[in-house]
Amino acid sequence: AISLSGVYFFCPHVFLCLSLLCLIGSLLGHPQCLDYRPPFQPPFHLEFCSAYENFGCCDQERDNSIAAKYWDIMDYIDPRGHKLCGMYIKDILCQECSPYAAHLYDAENPWTPLRNLPGLCFDYCSEFHFNCYSTISLLTNDKHIQECCKTNKTRFCNLLHLHDEDYCFPNVLKNTALNRNLGSVVEDHKGCLQLCLTEVANGLRNPVLMVHANDRTHRMFVAEQVGVIWVYLPDGSRLEEPFLDIRSIVLATPWIGDERGFLGMAFHPKYKYNRKFYIYYSYMDKNRVEKIRISELKVLASDANKADPRSERNLLELEEPAANHNGGQLLFSVDGYMYLFTGDGGKAGDPFGKFGNAQNKSTLLGKVLRIDVDGKSPDGKPYRIPPDNPFVSDPKARPEVYAYGVRNMWRCAVDRGDPVTKKGRGRIFCGDVGQNRFEEIDIIVKGRNYGWRAKEGFECYDTKLCHNSSLDDILPIFAYGRNVGKSVTGGYVYRGCESPNLNGLYIFGDFMNGRLMALQEDKKTNKWKKQDICIGSTRACAFPGMISSYSKFIISFAEDEAGELYFMSTSYPSAYAPHGSLYKFIDPARRAPPGKCKYKPVPVKTKSKRIPFVPRAKTVLELLNEPSTTKPLKKSSTPTAAIPTVSSRKAKKTPSTKIKASTVKPAPSGKKRQKIKAEAKLHKTKQEEKVAHISRTTPAPPLPKKKSFHLTRNKKLLPKKATLAKEKLEKRRNESRLRSSS
Repeated sequence: AISLSGVYFFCPHVFLCLSLLCLIGSLLGHPQCLDYRPPFQPPFHLEFCSAYENFGCCDQERDNSIAAKYWDIMDYIDPRGHKLCGMYIKDILCQECSPYAAHLYDAENPWTPLRNLPGLCFDYCSEFHFNCYSTISLLTNDKHIQECCKTNKTRFCNLLHLHDEDYCFPNVLKNTALNRNLGSVVEDHKGCLQLCLTEVANGLRNPVLMVHANDRTHRMFVAEQVGVIWVYLPDGSRLEEPFLDIRSIVLATPWIGDERGFLGMAFHPKYKYNRKFYIYYSYMDKNRVEKIRISELKVLASDANKADPRSERNLLELEEPAANHNGGQLLFSVDGYMYLFTGDGGKAGDPFGKFGNAQNKSTLLGKVLRIDVDGKSPDGKPYRIPPDNPFVSDPKARPEVYAYGVRNMWRCAVDRGDPVTKKGRGRIFCGDVGQNRFEEIDIIVKGRNYGWRAKEGFECYDTKLCHNSSLDDILPIFAYGRNVGKSVTGGYVYRGCESPNLNGLYIFGDFMNGRLMALQEDKKTNKWKKQDICIGSTRACAFPGMISSYSKFIISFAEDEAGELYFMSTSYPSAYAPHGSLYKFIDPARRAPPGKCKYKPVPVKTKSKRIPFVPRAKTVLELLNEPSTTKPLKKSSTPTAAIPTVSSRKAKKTPSTKIKASTVKPAPSGKKRQKIKAEAKLHKTKQEEKVAHISRTTPAPPLPKKKSFHLTRNKKLLPKKATLAKEKLEKRRNESRLRSSS
């Protein structure tokens, strides 16, 4: 039998028991509140539990409630008791405000009942019991504690004992290793930022984007590469009828990694008043010439969740000389103008013309374009040219050109700016996919040359062009080589409310290897420092609803109307494969104070049926609690299933072979903590032993399963199978003794 925080259980396999202890040990001391969520910084001063006013689990309302309970208790104590026991009682009551509240009350450990009193260190507990044992009945209504422990110090303090002495109160306050970075983004021993995810949508066919209408409805519009846009409502449900379905027009194929299809979408800044939005997609004209089309459409007046396909008005069409490098980003910046990001025309090395399309300002390929969609040009174009565009007076340049020298910018975003100071507002960040050596992140500046094809990242690609004195290119803020990734997916600067630690971080990823990364700006040097993001640490993400893995191929990033950050990825990058998902980033180290991030969406009438969201990815807590098997796991050289080779956004695509995509069963429903079964996890292979330190480049595999035990504090319960096994073993021993005696 093994004891764990006063709990004894039978364990027939020593290795299994040690694995269980290691797993539980990895969860002990997890900063978490009694509501199963991360701690926070209270917005107002705490009058009573002031020790936790900088970071903890109580707001002013909860602090006042604890203070009221304290004074109710003190009414029953004489003046001498006030002086002798007041501080003990206050400290014990205020542990609900500790950032380790869930740990102190065993709420963090789903295999044990919630404690009535927090875990106290033995010396402190002994002092309290010696001086104030008569107040125990006032602190708790637990009859067992009141009857057994009022006069028995040892039994009382053993009940309040915690398995890990460093985390009991008051030792937890003195542990500088624990508290030094409390509330900061958690980093592992390699400096990888430990963030978590929640699953928001699944079953999508290569989700290329998610946008909002900025109309206070907080709807999310998710577009699939095939040409279908879905509406997701604030309650997580999806409307059965699509917002727009133009599959019959969009040029898309089932080839793995094909870059053609529905690629971009943006709502007009004044959408609330004019119901206009814009789309960017591949199509083939009557002469079988492949083109890019940018169009304006309107939403039906009779249904806010339905676009009117008959309202399409063509703004711009570009002929594509190759199947790849189609660009695809549309966005409106703070100036109210539309920005369009086109690819260089495809193939490899931008072989078009003397210097390539990207360096040729007389073509619209390989450019950042800026137009005014609210009007027409004198020459008949269905848009105006902003008067301050940088090349309007250059006869050798197209007036739409805002910046040039880009290869294939895949996903750009406008920075909302710091929530308080607004610093950074209006900056446009882009990920520009490289040729064969470097991927880069750029900030778009008016009239500047981003170097392609002369340069790739910080290095020369075309030596002759690179050393031309007239190049005058602008360098990326960050570039990385093939040892990091092969196809950048641009992201967003986090400016949301729910995860204040992430404010100012530019979060992006790599399509090919599923790597998530962040850039942090040094405000003194204006340099950007890169850090990896690791998803799914068992310890960091042991919160309800948080998951430990994601589909590998990162297609796009997104921001909702409240500023929270998401990304979309798939396990099989074919435009017709329904294996794409939408995930939301969560910082497990710190959250905003309760109530701060609440908003009331403007209601929208829905004529279509609502389809409730059914998660497919298992949460960390579900993985820890699922039934187990004693079957040994097969060793594997990689923690994920075999992944098909993908050509990314770099060269022409070839038809794919059919590959079975992995599926995940729907997650089981939760139960009350008192009824939850204790599940242990067996780590048998090297990859499984690393599950608490998730790989930088691949999502974590599901944790191995293990036997289920019922645990209580005062009883030893044997699992049914273990009892039968023990009886059989005893029977065999008796038979053996009989044979020996005969």
